Amino acid sequence: MLLEGIETLLVLAKEGTMSKAGTRLYISQSAVSKRIANLEKRLGKKLIEPAGRHIQLTTAALHLVASVEPSFKEMRGLIFEQQEIQDTSLITLACSETLVAGYLSDMLGDYIKTDPHISIFTQQTPFIVESVLSGDATIGFCAGHLTNHHDIVTRRLLDEKFIIVSATKLDKPPQGLLTNDLKNSANTYQAGILQKMGINPMMEMDSYTAAAKLALSDVAPALIPMSVVKTLNIGPQHCFHFDFLDELTRPIHLCYRRKSYQAKRVERLIETIADFVPTATLSP
Repeated sequence: MLLEGIETLLVLAKEGTMSKAGTRLYISQSAVSKRIANLEKRLGKKLIEPAGRHIQLTTAALHLVASVEPSFKEMRGLIFEQQEIQDTSLITLACSETLVAGYLSDMLGDYIKTDPHISIFTQQTPFIVESVLSGDATIGFCAGHLTNHHDIVTRRLLDEKFIIVSATKLDKPPQGLLTNDLKNSANTYQAGILQKMGINPMMEMDSYTAAAKLALSDVAPALIPMSVVKTLNIGPQHCFHFDFLDELTRPIHLCYRRKSYQAKRVERLIETIADFVPTATLSP
């Protein structure tokens, strides 16, 4: 009960609302509320307060989250490592949306026919790493710069190129660009390069697909990775390369817990992705 309440509080701290926390935990909103109430009773402390449609953690709750979150994630990861992966065990794959659409969709259809016990879900890179650390995902497939974690292996597959997508012809780098969220730790390196070039990030999106569509609608040029260009089948007349883009490549990684790789099914999936992705970048 105590660990269940701690897990619920940690998710609530990230999601901000009871309903979102319930969705993340696959329980009802009332079940989230009950778990938090039980935890408050157990600890003898008020942990949450209403803040409009959201909730706000009390000072006591913030201290609790800061002190237990690292150990809680480590414990969950260690428990995950004790699980034996059998022929019918579920292998979970956490992926960047752009990467699963641009690169993995071509191989997964055939692969899942031979191993149907695979589940895929999409997240942003920092959350993918968290999912692998905690055991929520067996394998992570993500893009951008990663911080080092001694508990997981990060395997760099390639450096993905960027293109500027524009509805109209560009003869020189634009003064402003639509970008993805530069506050995302996987993308922060882009901000310095754009600043050096005197390019203003006009709007920061959560989706490269949205940015590309806005660019094609002539809102403004957009900085787009090749996986999205491939997925949306954006024609060469809308794709422009300038020398500074060579600095903006984003590394593509697989990440997984070292012990997970010892399972033959996990090893086979990892090696299949590692072999396929570099060749997928070359296909039209």
